[in-house]
Formats: sequence, structure tokens, C-alpha cells
Amino acid sequence: MNIVILGTGNMASGLAKQISKAGHRLHIVGRHPDKATALAARVGATAVAAGEAAAKAEVIIVATGYPEALPALGALGDLTGKVVVDITNPLTADFMGLTLGHSTSAAEEIAKALPGAQVVKAFNTVFAQVLEEGPDFGNGQVVPVFYAGDSERARETVRVLIESLGFRPVAAGGLKNARYLEPLAGLNIYFGYGAGQGTAIAPTWISRQ
Repeated sequence: MNIVILGTGNMASGLAKQISKAGHRLHIVGRHPDKATALAARVGATAVAAGEAAAKAEVIIVATGYPEALPALGALGDLTGKVVVDITNPLTADFMGLTLGHSTSAAEEIAKALPGAQVVKAFNTVFAQVLEEGPDFGNGQVVPVFYAGDSERARETVRVLIESLGFRPVAAGGLKNARYLEPLAGLNIYFGYGAGQGTAIAPTWISRQ
């Protein structure tokens, strides 16, 4: 796949590492070109200007903070028909709460602002450390990635992407279910930081066969 990542922080870095390792063609866009260039060099990707990115992308991954997501996407221009993967969480300043919830979600707000794009929520319940170190937790444990979206084509694209990185895709229905995935990420953050479990953890979903 031709993939563009918006952002150069820890989440962007970990995801870029796994995407490049899986053999996808990856482009990095950042507010600071030097940081985008450094990340691209580290993972074997290409740094590009925002205005050039959309033409190169089948999939655009939003790995900025939520407040920066819409300005970063807006800088790309027309995203009609593009698959936009929102990995953000609308966190409060102390990271222990959400600024949105119950009646909407970060993903839905992004979708409203990009009516021609096909938005999918994914990777938001996975810590940056887990993205950096990879999906295999040992003893047969593979980190799941929940994904939710309204477009069947976009969901399938993201499922294939998740699987190509070695994670276990878990279909979570339509985009409105991002309202539940974002609080799940908040709970994960509590376990990691509030309860002192660290960030080598991930929520999972099991079923009796």
C-alpha cells in the first residue's frame, strides 16, 4: 500500500516502523520538516510536504494529537475517496479523561469535516511502546487492533493493513462505535499510568469457541 502518516511523535514513530517493516511504501508528513526527515530516514520512508501527500496516498493515518488532526488533514487538500485512519484519542491535558464522548467521538468529528473521505478508527487502543516493539507478546498472545468505520471498502483496507503488520484485526462495526473505542483507550491509559502497569499492555477480546 501507499501510506501517508501525519505526525512524528511516539505513536507515529512506532507505527511507521511496523509499516515500513511490512514492506509498504511510506511517506511522512510533519509540522517540522526536520523531524519528518529524521523519522523517515530512521524507518526507511520518505518525508513529503503536506501539499504533495494526498496524491501519493491510498491510506492516510492521522497520528497527531486530536487537536492538531483537522488542521493537519486540511493541509493535504482534497481527500475525496481516500481512506483516513484516525488513531487519535480526544484526551484532556492530564491524559486521564476525554474531551468528547457518549454522543460523538474524535473519529466522527473528523468524518464530519471530511465528507468525501472514508474514515476508520483504528490503533487508538495500542500504546506507542507496543507499536514500537511489535504485536507478539509471546505465549501465543498477539495484540488486537479494533477498527470501526462506515465504508466496507475502507474497513477491508484497514483490516488488510492491520493483518500485514502482524496484529490481530478485530472488526468493531460502524464509525459510531469509536465512541466506545476511545473510552477503552482511556481505560488502557489508566491501567498503564494510573495503576502503574506500564505501557507494554493492550486490551483484548476473547471468545469461547
